[in-house]
Amino acid sequence: MLATYAGIPVEYSRPEFARIVLLPVAYDGTSTWVKGSDRGPDAFLHASENMELYDIETGTEVYRQGVNLLPVMRDFGSPESMTEAVFAKALDIMKSGRLFSMVGGEHSVSIGALRAARQVFGDITVLQFDAHTDLRPEYDGSACNHACAVHEASKHSNLVQVGIRSMDVSELEFMNRENVFFAHEIQGNQQWMEDVCSKITSRVYITIDLDVFDPSQLPSTGTPEPGGLWFYQVTELLRKVIATSQVIGFDIVELCPNPTEKSSDFLAAKLYYKILSYIFKS
Repeated sequence: MLATYAGIPVEYSRPEFARIVLLPVAYDGTSTWVKGSDRGPDAFLHASENMELYDIETGTEVYRQGVNLLPVMRDFGSPESMTEAVFAKALDIMKSGRLFSMVGGEHSVSIGALRAARQVFGDITVLQFDAHTDLRPEYDGSACNHACAVHEASKHSNLVQVGIRSMDVSELEFMNRENVFFAHEIQGNQQWMEDVCSKITSRVYITIDLDVFDPSQLPSTGTPEPGGLWFYQVTELLRKVIATSQVIGFDIVELCPNPTEKSSDFLAAKLYYKILSYIFKS
């Protein structure tokens, strides 16, 4: 593993200096189709090392705010133990006042982080970018399954879902239809980003399942779904949200790296850095 995030100088990675903490969670215990998202954090970090660190759009080098890369969390005994471990680590980071960020791993890694965000910040919006609703109360005998990633958040937070294009009929019971922006409804709607922003309260946690992107842009994910969003659609919405809300944490999950297809790894790396650039530019 890299000594520092993106190979940045050591002085920008020290805990006492860094305003940003990056937690990699290598977990793929409940995925049901393409396996390999536990290799996502390592692929993300390798791609980040080969990325230019000047962001043209914002005119910044956000790494100078300091990014403390934590050791990769691995080897969990169960989905529940993984959730508890992520919760404890996220809680500690959020209480410290530094910006919490995480890279997965399958989407179940977000459950513990979202739980910590509610405990520290109270009433929050959860902005979910995803092809799937992930609203099942349990799946395969566990409430800490990737198919349940935002069920808990739907009960205790203002959940806003963007890019959805696949779900089970049982999830309709748990969906707030007014806060769901289906991918097929976004296409051709010039107002959709403003509509999303109108649903978001002042504090927001952002969780991005990379299968929100169209597979032509990001094929290396566990459950690619046709008809997804484009990179500049996602980043434009992120820029708008970040300009008007306090981001209390964010994660990027479900990178399932393919050794012969590196563009997905690089997109994930650029997306992470772009989010940081927007936050600290604001």
